[in-house]
Amino acid sequence: MPKKAKKSTSKTTSKSARKTAPQAAAKRAADAATKRPVMPLDGATAERIANALETIASRLAAASPAPDPAESFGAADAFVWHPDGRLAPVPRVSRVEIGLLKGVDRMRDILMENTERFANGLPANNALLWGARGMGKSSLVKATHASLNVDRKPADRLKLIEIHREDIESLPGLMELLRSSSFRFIVFCDDLSFDGNDASYKSLKAVLEGGIEGRPENVILYATSNRRHLLAREMIENERSTAINPGEAVEEKVSLSDRFGLWLGFHRCSQDEYLAMVKGYCDHYGIKIAEGELEREALEWSTTRGSRSGRVAWQYTQELAGRLGVRLSGN
Repeated sequence: MPKKAKKSTSKTTSKSARKTAPQAAAKRAADAATKRPVMPLDGATAERIANALETIASRLAAASPAPDPAESFGAADAFVWHPDGRLAPVPRVSRVEIGLLKGVDRMRDILMENTERFANGLPANNALLWGARGMGKSSLVKATHASLNVDRKPADRLKLIEIHREDIESLPGLMELLRSSSFRFIVFCDDLSFDGNDASYKSLKAVLEGGIEGRPENVILYATSNRRHLLAREMIENERSTAINPGEAVEEKVSLSDRFGLWLGFHRCSQDEYLAMVKGYCDHYGIKIAEGELEREALEWSTTRGSRSGRVAWQYTQELAGRLGVRLSGN
């Protein structure tokens, strides 16, 4: 009997050993892995891992619900449109006061009247501000927007949305977003022009006048350009010379500017207007200098620049203020 008991005990021990052997081997492998030094990743492997992580992050962001841009219209009076559907608020617009814009009185009054009618819910025209560079085209649009918002309640304030020239093909998407809003919007494109075989102007034509939806009633478009027809002259001449029917080819190109109901032409300023711009800036910012010396320096500055314009007047004012130690607050 004792011998049988020993035999049973040995069998039990061997079974227990067989059962724990795999566990012990796994434990030894894990210990070895933890003690093994980590090999540094080569450049290609690290780049693949980084790309994979970026892909995962972008997919997670796409899967999460995006905030509705329309809900943020009350957060600011100005925005920049991005073609991915994002409206970036601009807390502080870079602009000058409308009273500082000299030599553009007629264009200022026309644009102010048109914009005020639109702000009050009355019919108004899209506007194309074209002409000489540096004469305050874009400054007038921003100053008009700010001037009309001064005494308006938050719910009645105009919103200014800038769309970049290269994003003009996304304009229909922006119109769809703005159509359902209770606010009224000025969609502004600065330095709008088209070159070569650029066909993105067709998107703008459809929004201005065309398509079954048309332009939303709460949206008006303002654009600035150095070209009256938004196209280079050589581009128009090339269309005329190579087309089977030259008249039709040119009409297709220049018809874009015709869809702006309001044309405002800006021309080079006279010497007196240029000096009035400089003196207006100096008075506004408290820059003290003898009038004769101011005129002499301002004219010399314009001569070195080869032109007289509001931009040149402002650049001279900045140079003068910096030299005299005057801060241009609010510029």
